[in-house]
Formats: sequence, C-alpha cells, structure tokens
Amino acid sequence: MTAATSETVIEVCGLTKRYGSRIVVDRIDMRVARGRIFGFLGPNGSGKTTTIRMLCGLLTPDEGEGQCLGYDIRRQSRLIKRAVGYMTQSFGLYLDLSIEENLDFIARVYEVPERTRRIAELLEKMGLAQRRTQLAGALSGGWKQRLALAACLLHEPKLLLLDEPTAGVDPQARREFWDQLHDLAAEGLTVLVSTHYMDEAERCNELAYISSGRLLAQGTPQQLIDDAHLATCEISGAGLAPLARLLRSHPAVRSVAFFGNVLHVSAASAAQLDEALATFRGHDIAVHRVNASLEDVFIALMRNDGGQRTGASP
Repeated sequence: MTAATSETVIEVCGLTKRYGSRIVVDRIDMRVARGRIFGFLGPNGSGKTTTIRMLCGLLTPDEGEGQCLGYDIRRQSRLIKRAVGYMTQSFGLYLDLSIEENLDFIARVYEVPERTRRIAELLEKMGLAQRRTQLAGALSGGWKQRLALAACLLHEPKLLLLDEPTAGVDPQARREFWDQLHDLAAEGLTVLVSTHYMDEAERCNELAYISSGRLLAQGTPQQLIDDAHLATCEISGAGLAPLARLLRSHPAVRSVAFFGNVLHVSAASAAQLDEALATFRGHDIAVHRVNASLEDVFIALMRNDGGQRTGASP
C-alpha cells in the first residue's frame, strides 16, 4: 500500500474480517480524500457496518492494513476513536436527558475544552438552541438526528463516519441533514456515510458499492454510470407487471425496475437490449431509449452478484 498523503483521510488495502468460517468483509481496498462526502452502499448484511467499525478502531481486521487520519488501524485504534465522530444506525444518546444534558455528558467524556462555549456554539449551529431543555426521548426522528450529529461534532473531529443516519427520517429532515453535511465538507471535514437512498447517493462526491463483503465498484456517481456501459430503455403502456417478470428471466437483461408508471430495462449493450425486447415488439407498449441512472447501475450490480432484489438497500 502506498503511503497516505496529507489529502488522504482513509486508505486501506486487503481489509478482511471473519466470524468463524464466514467472511464478512473480503479484501477491501479503499481510499477517501479529505473534504469529500464518500457514500457507502450495499444490501443488508453486505459488510458496510463491519467495515466502518474497522475504520474507526472498534473492530480489528483479521487481514489487511490501512490508515485512518494518519493512524494505523491496527496499532493506533485508541487515537482514531478520539479523532472521529461516529453516528450509529440507532439513536445512542440518553432518552431521559435533555438535549443540553446529553451534549454536556458527551463533552465531558471527550474532555472538550471550554465545553460550555462549545455546546452553546453547536446548539446554535444545529438549530437546537430553542429546544435545549427538551428531553431527547420526546424528539422526532429529525430532531434526534440533529442531536446525534451535534454530539459527533462536539470534539471537532476530522472525520465523520455515519452509519445509515437518515433511516426513518422524513424527506424534509433528510434534505436539511444533507445540506449540513455539504456545509461541513466545505469547511474541510471528511464524511463517510452509508445510505440506501438513491437521491442521497447522487449527492455524494464519490461512492463505493459493497456486496457479500466485496467491493464491486467505486468512483464518482457519473463514473459508475459510465463504467457500467448499460443500454437502458423506458417502457410505458399496459401489462407492465407481467412484462417485468418475463424480462427479469431473460439472460441478457441486467436490471428491471419500476420508476413510477414506467419500467426501466437495462442490458450490457444495445444489441442485447433489442434482443430482449424483440418478442414484445408490436404489443401495447412504448419503448424509449434513456440514459442509465445510478439506480439502474446498482440494480445491475446486485443482479450480477447473484442478488434477487429490485432496488438498492443499506
């Protein structure tokens, strides 16, 4: 593995984790640059959370090497833990404490200097000042999310690791959360976030797709679309549900998915797409060629990896 530069926040090579005979993370290579929002996608059980926990020092890899914020992930895990902000899938703060009391507790744990000033600063920045005395257990999902993010930022980390932070949060709160992430990235903070929402994936600077513990694709959203080389069409008309079932069984078809009232169908080439659709020409359907979307790419990746799902999941 090459030496990490000052612009590289995460760099790992051959990262592997086993539980008994089961390989959960399988020789992952990954590099994340400073000040970027890096999205981590893949089905449930694909190894995303295990990878994140190895990166922040909570788990030790069985094989592989790497650095996080310049610290060795094997030998300097204690230093990594103090330099990152880690937001877990489930809300991990105290429900019977107020917003301000939760932040004060976390600030004491991290021995944050001038913690009163720092807490007041974050309450204002995260829009929590007017709710500071409200119990965390009485907050909606969106406000709990803001509180959890504020707690991650208290000790001024260089890296945020966010494990499905917007699950169960309404669309408006998700949009506001992502606006905050882009503001933080503009200030130089690096963010690695797992998500199963395609609109969120499209807002990342770079993406990695993991399945069965293996990294299948990595790059910017546009690079992933370009590298997939998918020929895609949009089908509208009657009888789309039985048509979708038939197309999914065709060996040339890489992905089939409903987008509202239309069907997106992708193949590895225009010739293969035409071959798959030839039987249905003349039926009561309209076919239009379109550019492949990021969701088309991930559905195709899942099918190639043996998945039977019809959409990306966490």
